[in-house]
Amino acid sequence: MSEQTDQTPDSAVDETQATIDSVVASESSATNDAPAGDDAGAGQTSRVEQLENEGEIAADYLEELLDIADLDGDLDMDVEGDRAAVSIVGADLSQLVGRDGEVLEALQELTRLAVYRETGERSRLMLDISGHRADRRTQLEKLAEETVARVKESGERVSLDPMSPFERKVVHDAVAAAGLISESEGVEPRRYVVVVPA
Repeated sequence: MSEQTDQTPDSAVDETQATIDSVVASESSATNDAPAGDDAGAGQTSRVEQLENEGEIAADYLEELLDIADLDGDLDMDVEGDRAAVSIVGADLSQLVGRDGEVLEALQELTRLAVYRETGERSRLMLDISGHRADRRTQLEKLAEETVARVKESGERVSLDPMSPFERKVVHDAVAAAGLISESEGVEPRRYVVVVPA
């Protein structure tokens, strides 16, 4: 990118979206010279190796995006449970997180598509930028703990505000760990968690 100007949050999001569109266009127009893979050898690849490969593909894709957007960021890859996890940490990457993580969610989906294009398999890869998801997880676990206490005290169901699938999963896991039951109700994007007494 050329010179820096004062931007409103919306113009920064628009600029980031334009950069993402550019990367997607170049990715979709490029031909894939890599071999499709050996089916016999694919069965022998362990699940961890597959997830590590997903992380490497995602990191390559995201590194190219950062280069095009002229943003500095370090990439960290890991395997958490049954999914690859990639984190981008940098000085100021708030434009890649967006309001309420909207840009982060979009980047995660684009990254999953890049992995799918290379592997032919749907990815459950989790992307975090500047610790946004880690911070949000901590907040949600605290919210779940407080909600569980309210439900146990009152014996009544408690409905929470609408959340993303990631956020609902964190709450469901925390509620289950506390010994109560939770359900998701509603329709996207207004789907929410209800915590019910045991």
